Amino acid sequence: MLVFLAMLVAVISSLGAPLVPAIAEANGVSVTDAQWSLTIALLVGAVATPVIGRLGDGRHRRTVVLVVLAVVLAGSVLAALPLGLGWLIAGRGLQGVGMGLTPLAIATARTALSVERSRTTVAALSVTVAAGVGLGYPLTGAIAELGGIHAAFWFGAAASAVALVAAAVVYPPSGDVPPRRLDLLGAALLGTGLATALLALAEGESWGWTSPAVLGLAAVAAVALACWVVWQLRAPAPLVDLRLARGRDAASAHGTALLAGLSNYLLLSSVPRLAQEPVAAGGFGTSIVVAGLVLLPFSLASFSASRIAARLDRSHGPRVVLPLAALVLGAGQLLFALLRDELWQLFLASTVVGLGVGTMFAALPGLIVRAVPKSETGSAMSLNQVLRYVGFSLGSALSATVLEAATPDGSAFPAGSGYTTIGWIGVGACVAVGLLTAVLPTTARRPAQPEVPASASADAAAAPHGPAAR
Repeated sequence: MLVFLAMLVAVISSLGAPLVPAIAEANGVSVTDAQWSLTIALLVGAVATPVIGRLGDGRHRRTVVLVVLAVVLAGSVLAALPLGLGWLIAGRGLQGVGMGLTPLAIATARTALSVERSRTTVAALSVTVAAGVGLGYPLTGAIAELGGIHAAFWFGAAASAVALVAAAVVYPPSGDVPPRRLDLLGAALLGTGLATALLALAEGESWGWTSPAVLGLAAVAAVALACWVVWQLRAPAPLVDLRLARGRDAASAHGTALLAGLSNYLLLSSVPRLAQEPVAAGGFGTSIVVAGLVLLPFSLASFSASRIAARLDRSHGPRVVLPLAALVLGAGQLLFALLRDELWQLFLASTVVGLGVGTMFAALPGLIVRAVPKSETGSAMSLNQVLRYVGFSLGSALSATVLEAATPDGSAFPAGSGYTTIGWIGVGACVAVGLLTAVLPTTARRPAQPEVPASASADAAAAPHGPAAR
């Protein structure tokens, strides 16, 4: 059951990037507008993950899981109905709530199973998410190819319905644990700040960067996020404990999660679009299925790299592993920036970026564990996961903005320079990660008991989409 929940998260993720061009065509809108079908799910996931995690901390975890699955089912049905882009985006937003399910599944495995079974189950959850994303892209692409985009969302609805019924029958209840207070104000401020910032970023090119609307949205975002930071530092039970970002190691880990998430989704958002663009426009004219297959090496490479990175981290530490991961990720972005003449080059760039992302996300939990007290590990991992999702949503919105800016007047497709710019932005983010992590202390104390980092490292193997454990 827990593995199936992780697979559902992967299915939700796979209903994003490869379908964006088809969503645009089916609804008669620009690809930039259709990109919100991907960005909104990531945005909601960034806010929902800490909220769901906090609600599921107490004795009502099973109820929270059932409610979340019901919301995901409603969102899937709403997205599947032919009601127009606005309703599809609303449905995708409801689906994004499901991105908070994996942390609850991992928490359940840790409390409901024996120590040995807990470790193997957490590892299986991570494997399922990583493998499920890679398989989900071409699978949902094939469904959309045969039955249209709404068929792909009906597939998601069917998977959600099966998960809801199964959870109602077999999901174990949590123990009699006192519930933790939910920071509603913190959730509202975070959601408002991220939503207005992403809207300003996504629509700046079409509305005008100096237009009153864009400037107003940017101002609201700045004020909301500033208030959120102040409130999180003062609240007795903050939604996300920002105080755990203090110190060089912790700040480096959280900054890396944000930048790596941004670089990650710059590629995931743009590669399927380039693969499906007509050959005359500089693309490859592939089907949705092939566009999904281009991202399959990404998931396979990220999963494989996460296994290797765990061993490298134990032997050399994050001071070596994280800059190395930044180098590999930057190399993949550089390949995408410079080599896009043949389809196999997209497969190559996808593979190299996957190696970098998998290595980086696998090493981050160990760095966090070293940087915070053992009792605060769950809260610190929650903060890291939120920042990773923020990076995902920023990368999705930024890729659409860059490509819109590179689209000539009267054309439906961007010039190749837009994809080159995306690649160079990704390279810049990786350089920043390399500089950020290269100054880590040479040695760092490891915790006395290894079970937390072992579980955390397993959770991180779900990169790029698997939420880390709380």
